[in-house]
Amino acid sequence: MPAFDPSTAIWIVAALATCGVILRPWRVPEFVWAMGGAILLTVSGLIPPHAALHAVGEGLDVYLFLIGMMVLAELARQQGLFDWLAMYAAQHARGSGQRLFDLVFLVGTLVTVFLSNDATAVVLTPAVYAAARAAKAEPLPYLFVCAFIANAASFVLPISNPANLVIFGSHMPPLLTWLWHFTLPSIAAIGLTYLVLRFTQRAHLRQPLETTITLQPLSSGARLTAFGIVLTGIVLLSASALGVQLGLPTFCAGIATAGLIHLRQRLSPLPVLKGVSWGVLPLVAGLFVLVEALAQTGLIDQLAHALQTLAERSSVQAIWGAGVLVAIASNLINNLPASLIAGSMGHIAHLPTEVTSALLIGVDLGPNLSITGSLATLLWLVAVRREGENVSAFTFLRLGILVMPPALIGALAALSITTG
Repeated sequence: MPAFDPSTAIWIVAALATCGVILRPWRVPEFVWAMGGAILLTVSGLIPPHAALHAVGEGLDVYLFLIGMMVLAELARQQGLFDWLAMYAAQHARGSGQRLFDLVFLVGTLVTVFLSNDATAVVLTPAVYAAARAAKAEPLPYLFVCAFIANAASFVLPISNPANLVIFGSHMPPLLTWLWHFTLPSIAAIGLTYLVLRFTQRAHLRQPLETTITLQPLSSGARLTAFGIVLTGIVLLSASALGVQLGLPTFCAGIATAGLIHLRQRLSPLPVLKGVSWGVLPLVAGLFVLVEALAQTGLIDQLAHALQTLAERSSVQAIWGAGVLVAIASNLINNLPASLIAGSMGHIAHLPTEVTSALLIGVDLGPNLSITGSLATLLWLVAVRREGENVSAFTFLRLGILVMPPALIGALAALSITTG
């Protein structure tokens, strides 16, 4: 009888949990699959309890960041800030589908950069749908903007994607260093994403739109929320410039903004708290445990040292190899587990900053290929279906295979130039 192989058992549990997160069989929430896999690994002894708890604890900064951002995003939704922005864009399109596309792309970029890609997917998407309907436009071309810009603009700043915090962890570079490495790749990714989307949707954008759109005044709560978001951005940029972890400042800024608005309006904060997607937290915690278990099999260690050896031989080859491979992996296993694995590789081996940057670009931008590539895209799909639109995996792939590769190639080429 063959001996029991713990590594094989770990891989089976991790694979089943990851498939559950991506496919959601029987509509069971993603966090149930992730936490279920983590608990099974711990109870069966495949990972020691202290190692599982340590893995969960490593995500503290990410949890705080997510809570702060989700509170701000839910405030913006309930106070009508995003609805106002979308209707403002529809009004100022002045009957032009191409102008509306440009305005939605600009708003989506700003929301992703300063509020994270999840905010674009969850909160901006319904507002854009409402704006398209008010303008009597086909909604899908504008909804696709929300999906693709949520990933294309997600490495402009450290706060633009929670995966950025996972990959760099406590080794987050100062803001000026971040901007040095990612400004040119971000411009390439955003610009090429815009060009391909604009070209592929050109037939829809030629259709004339409604010109008589009434814009309601911005409420005092929405103005306060906008002020809180701007102030949060300033705080986070300052924290990043000082090399301070971003989780606690984001959490404090989100809670303070919510507290100020609810005290001023004398309303209960419960509706905002109920609107927050709390299931994201156990999802991330469970994935941390799954990746820690995979690390015990030795595979991540082998990958890290192989990448380190390649980087010592040729940094350019390491940049392209790391970026392309992790982009493909993100579509196969979702970018959350991919980002955790990439972050573990950075901790195991002393990878050059440019190689770690390539890993991050692959994790952030690669998921624009498929509908299951990132958590943000999955959340976008839920929001789109809630509005009655149907986007199949094949429909998204058919567009993603045109949008993602040029943007990824452009971003990695720009990174190579920046670090060369």
